Amino acid sequence: MESVARILRAGGVVAYPTEGVFGLGCRPDEPAAVERILTLKGRPGTKGLILISDRLERLVGWLAPLDAEARARVEASWPGPVTWLWPAAPECPALLRGEHETLAVRVTAHPPARALCAAAESALVSTSANPAGEAPCTDWSCVEHRFGDGVDAILQAACGDLPGPTAIRDARTGAWLRGGGDPEPEPDH
Repeated sequence: MESVARILRAGGVVAYPTEGVFGLGCRPDEPAAVERILTLKGRPGTKGLILISDRLERLVGWLAPLDAEARARVEASWPGPVTWLWPAAPECPALLRGEHETLAVRVTAHPPARALCAAAESALVSTSANPAGEAPCTDWSCVEHRFGDGVDAILQAACGDLPGPTAIRDARTGAWLRGGGDPEPEPDH
């Protein structure tokens, strides 16, 4: 764990398990690493990315305030497997939020991902480990096969029990955008 966290702190790109799939990640304050991830995936920067953390305090600098009711709804689901589209702070770079006014964020309950955030002392970019249009990797050997030396390290631990990526909801309205509830069309995050 510490060797992977050290690579993150130095501005590297890693792969690590999340609740349902492996993610590609880096520190969100490392634009060159974020660009590397977008290139590895073949993903346009306009789509935006997800940030995960072991605690909300690591995310707040990227986020604009939410009203009390919306914030309570979000916090009631965390830590857990729900990603929320939260209004982005004016300082939040387009490289993270894409062409959106929101940023996708999650306080994860998955032990390896939580421990990695804590060890790296940072929130992490978390986008599924797959080239655009392909199924996400669910184990580290898949990541190794698909990305090889494209990532600086792979945290060799198991994904959680979700059958795929986490659900996504709009923090302002509570609407389900992917998974759970009554889904609406999928967002570009």
